[in-house]
Amino acid sequence: MTAFNRVVIDTNVLVALVDQQDKWHASSDALREALKIKNVLLVYFDPVINEAFSVLAKRAQEQKRSQQEISILFETLSRLVPKEAITWISSETQHHYEQVVGLIRDTSGNLNFHDALIALSCRLCGIKVIASFDQDFDQVEWLTRVATPDQVADAFEQMIPIL
Repeated sequence: MTAFNRVVIDTNVLVALVDQQDKWHASSDALREALKIKNVLLVYFDPVINEAFSVLAKRAQEQKRSQQEISILFETLSRLVPKEAITWISSETQHHYEQVVGLIRDTSGNLNFHDALIALSCRLCGIKVIASFDQDFDQVEWLTRVATPDQVADAFEQMIPIL
């Protein structure tokens, strides 16, 4: 599969897919279905997974959800993205540290460290599309952010695969 056929999933989309109580759940579902129609491979970077577990745990505690509900959220995430489906990029953080910090600086701090690492990893992997509700990714010149089914259709109509 070429880089043209891969889309990175951001934490906010993943958390909303897992948590049916999330305000973005329906939007995330619609976005995922639109991506499936385009027959793309959904890419899950390890910083997204570790952030998703942290966000799900923190929100569940804040909402005073039961331990059983938290376990269900974690099981759902683990089933949606099994360990074998994770693309491990954190091991490269030390090597790309200066570039990540530079990207944070270039976006006036709008991208946090994880988001800058994700954006840089997309560039290094030749991935041009990220599914995210985070508009800060719009500042990254090599990425096209999609947040709706219409944006998915537009993004893939405008792209020409490199053979």
